[in-house]
Amino acid sequence: MTITKDDVAPKFVNGVAVEMTDAEIQVIVDEWNVYESKSAERKLTEIKEIRLQKLIETDYLALSDVTLSDSVKTWRQSLRDIPANHADEDAYDLLLVRNSEGQLTHSIWSKPA
Repeated sequence: MTITKDDVAPKFVNGVAVEMTDAEIQVIVDEWNVYESKSAERKLTEIKEIRLQKLIETDYLALSDVTLSDSVKTWRQSLRDIPANHADEDAYDLLLVRNSEGQLTHSIWSKPA
């Protein structure tokens, strides 16, 4: 979401509204718009962190003395393939949906039994 100068809220100091210059307002607008332009990058970083945690949690299953089931192999590979198979911000949003308890709801995050 791009913002303009009209979207900037007043500045308050000790509970008193302080007039900002156009330059100060423009700095806020520019900083916000740069931040927003990197939204997809931030979401992908979060997804990669979640993915790494899921892989770490199941690394013990990939040890040489454990036979990995095909379903777990496929699931772990699908986690690794997330960046290739989910390449836009809409897909990232779907991957990051959480229920009321804060649990991720996308099926890709569920480890098979």
